[in-house]
Amino acid sequence: MVRPFSRKAKKSAPIPVDDEELEDVIDEVEEPIEVNLDTEVPQTEEQPEKLIAFDELSIEEVAENLKISAQTVIKTCMDIRRGENVLIVCDPTTGDIGQALHEAANERSDRVLLIVMPKARHHGEEPPSPVANLMRQQQVVIAPTRYSLTHTRAIRQSVRGGARVATMPGMTNEMFSRGGMSADFNEIKQKISDLTTYFRRRRIVHVKSEQGTDVSFEVNWREWKLDDNGICNRPKMLTNLPAGKAFIMPREGTMNGKVVIDGSWESNLVDEPITLVIEQGMVMDVKGGTTAATIRQEFGEAAKRLRTKDRENVWTVAEFGFGMNPQARLSGNVLEDEKRLGTCYFSVGDNTALGGTSAVGIHIPGVLKNASVWLDETQIITNGEFTLWD
Repeated sequence: MVRPFSRKAKKSAPIPVDDEELEDVIDEVEEPIEVNLDTEVPQTEEQPEKLIAFDELSIEEVAENLKISAQTVIKTCMDIRRGENVLIVCDPTTGDIGQALHEAANERSDRVLLIVMPKARHHGEEPPSPVANLMRQQQVVIAPTRYSLTHTRAIRQSVRGGARVATMPGMTNEMFSRGGMSADFNEIKQKISDLTTYFRRRRIVHVKSEQGTDVSFEVNWREWKLDDNGICNRPKMLTNLPAGKAFIMPREGTMNGKVVIDGSWESNLVDEPITLVIEQGMVMDVKGGTTAATIRQEFGEAAKRLRTKDRENVWTVAEFGFGMNPQARLSGNVLEDEKRLGTCYFSVGDNTALGGTSAVGIHIPGVLKNASVWLDETQIITNGEFTLWD
């Protein structure tokens, strides 16, 4: 097949300097036990708690679940203080979540603004100018939206201006109430912090899987990002919620091999694996039936919005990371999928948020659910199981 873009060989770039789980329990009705005083009293087994399906909850129960999670975000994750400027950005798909966050934030500060912006077309698309301008004037920005704002100039400028920011791309009412959002974020923060020792002086990452992944690349070990832990309480901090991952930008031009996405791509579970053929840090071919064709079309459209000389950069492998949240689920929402303990992921597109040079306005991750990962000779994930501390 023809490569997504033709290009000349690219030299390696220099190393840059530098959620209490919400469960509704069905009371179990036990049959009365007849007791013979001459015999031993039988011990009843404790029944496991049952979680009611989210779509079976009443409107009132849904609202209560959203309220509880919003309180976690406002008090634990963001630690909003009295008098802080807080902006909550949502779109028509996340209005309930935005309203719950607004009500919770109003208990902490009287300077809270909720704005509903139009739904974007893809991850990484810039918000409307009035929204971007408002972001730069805040101390706290919380953005539950259909598509990710994380890798946008608006978010970068807000962070540089001193705001602490939490983005929640693809967030749904069900996701906001359960799964990864029910994790103990203080514990996750400690676990991620403990990784520092294993990253030190290890510069080669190797990822393999029985599905066909076999890829290696260089990293600057000092640049591992360990602050995606759900605690975002200081100026200039940026996190996703639900949180729980460690990630890094692969050194530009160093990645070679093949990546087989078998978990999820963007916001869908993968039916047929997607294969990315990578040379010198760029995706040179995409295989995988109709999904591959859709990917090529989406990135092609993004490229057309760029100057000719920058178009091939949409195919940059921009980010690698692995999940550290034991409550996160593989559900087809990449926000939670890439945080699931034992998964790893690769993102393609814009890497400027991590210090790279590919400013292309699109950033889409694909999740591998059964891969093995090595840092130099140290294996940290084995066939989708986090084994570093086993």
